[in-house]
Amino acid sequence: MLIDIPDRWPADADEAMAIQDALRPLVVAANPRPPAFQTIAGLDSAYDDESGMVAAAAVALDAATLTTVDTAVAHGAVSFPYVPGLLAFRELPTTLGVLERLSATPDLLICDGQGSAHPRRFGLACHVGVLAGVPTIGVAKNAWGEYTEPGPRRGDAADLVIDGEVVGRALRTRTGVKPVFVSVGHLIDLDTACAQVLALTPQYRQPETTRQADALCRQALREAIAAAR
Repeated sequence: MLIDIPDRWPADADEAMAIQDALRPLVVAANPRPPAFQTIAGLDSAYDDESGMVAAAAVALDAATLTTVDTAVAHGAVSFPYVPGLLAFRELPTTLGVLERLSATPDLLICDGQGSAHPRRFGLACHVGVLAGVPTIGVAKNAWGEYTEPGPRRGDAADLVIDGEVVGRALRTRTGVKPVFVSVGHLIDLDTACAQVLALTPQYRQPETTRQADALCRQALREAIAAAR
């Protein structure tokens, strides 16, 4: 998988925000062709604050059957401090590294985090999508913005708004369960993004891609910590 990995990563928050501002105009919030996603990969990361280690995982599923077709893990060290709105810079080096380890390029990426539902409209999913050149969706567990609670049934949704701009949707993936927050990362529109998230949540609140990537990155982190001791 060919990814446009930067030669260097930002040294501080000001530089990181400047990168977000420079890359934001490259986001395409539209389907470049009739979407036909055959393989969908979930991305997630886990940290250990004591050691500073991070593990990233990618799990690619067949879109029709949701069976696993490929997995990969990558390890690294957290080199950027926690700053609200700049979480991507803690995860990007290992996230891009794990994408390079997949045997084939997925048709769609699902990030456990924000896309355009972000103070500078450029969250992790936007950053990954632009650098990878692959349709990407952000699916977050918590909202960044304001929304009216959607209806109680699976598929009910409400606009997610920041400063008067619709940046995503609160989407109910399970009846009577708290919604997830879907936003465009790159090369997809919001309607298509929400439809794909519903297709990936036949049993649980979180997309199956995210659930499997979360379990894999946590396992990889535990193994890396044990090996380092």
